[in-house]
Amino acid sequence: MSLSQAEVEKIAELSRLKLFDDECDSFRVQLSSILDYVSQLSEVDISEVEPMSHSVPLINVLRNDVAADCPDNVRQAMIDAFPESDENLLKVKAVFS
Repeated sequence: MSLSQAEVEKIAELSRLKLFDDECDSFRVQLSSILDYVSQLSEVDISEVEPMSHSVPLINVLRNDVAADCPDNVRQAMIDAFPESDENLLKVKAVFS
């Protein structure tokens, strides 16, 4: 597919590019080559290819969230090491004001 000079100028305008005449000729050849390649891709038989939402199948590899038992002396040591606590709760600065 060969692009005309006017089509390249329109693409440049839409892309907000300022092209000189010699650049316009160069881009016309390059863009025509790209469009030829894309038209070849449209001819590929994909009738047996299963549709997918992602190019790489994503699998959740996270473990189940299970509460772990913590001995009382370890829990108390963590609470004591924290800068500020109230009974068994750890106090932090407000995240939202």
